[in-house]
Amino acid sequence: MRLLLPVVFAALALAETPFPPHKIAGNLYYTGSVENASYLVTTPQGHILINPSFEESVPLIEAAVSKLGFKFTDIKILLTSHAHGDHIAGCAAAVEKSGARVMIMTGDEEIVRTGGDGDFQYTERFKPCRVGRVLKDNDTVELGGSKLTARLTPGHTRGCTTWTMRVAEHGKELLAVIVGSPNVNPGYRLVNNDQYPSIAADFRKAFAVWKSIPADLFLGAHGAYYGLEEKYPRLGRGPNPFIDPQGYRNYIESKEKEFETKLAAQKEN
Repeated sequence: MRLLLPVVFAALALAETPFPPHKIAGNLYYTGSVENASYLVTTPQGHILINPSFEESVPLIEAAVSKLGFKFTDIKILLTSHAHGDHIAGCAAAVEKSGARVMIMTGDEEIVRTGGDGDFQYTERFKPCRVGRVLKDNDTVELGGSKLTARLTPGHTRGCTTWTMRVAEHGKELLAVIVGSPNVNPGYRLVNNDQYPSIAADFRKAFAVWKSIPADLFLGAHGAYYGLEEKYPRLGRGPNPFIDPQGYRNYIESKEKEFETKLAAQKEN
């Protein structure tokens, strides 16, 4: 049985709890909530927003952008980590406010276009949003001298996307990695899934991609992935706490083990 996203209401409450907007490194900023991560890439030709979160979250994100000294109306491109409502339900509202062009990875585009149709697990609904560009693995998104690379890391959704971007910090180039999601959510069927037959194989493809990325700045679709609340208080008090390549490797390794454990258990049942 396909169900509503089980954490929607709890996530919505936390999505409306602001987190201090802050500079991560270079021209990359955090503009999200306690629960749902949103990122702003600023350029002289306009900005890129990753993850508009819930529709109710858009005013919070707009306030964060403003607090950092930028204008929401200067956002030209809207991206996302994956097509679940806590990351994309605010697409239509964000486009209405900014006029941004939406770019979505193949596999997730119809969910955004239709406002929820075609999800293999959930029946949540949200406002449909026009998709201006459908991305493929390794496609790049460029604006004002900044370039993001879209890596297809499927499984959590068919078009789950991990974003990589090079940023400059104190004269050094760093690779920022925003992990899409490695999570096997409650209720996900990894074996004999008629709605998503290749789910297990896709998760394995995703882990292979994540393990191949030499991350410097470890970020993710949720702040909890990379320890946002623990690391943020250390920002500006020594080395940048978000530079955490070992933390990235440890996280991916632990999530891969978790996936394999769940897969083995489902095969036995």
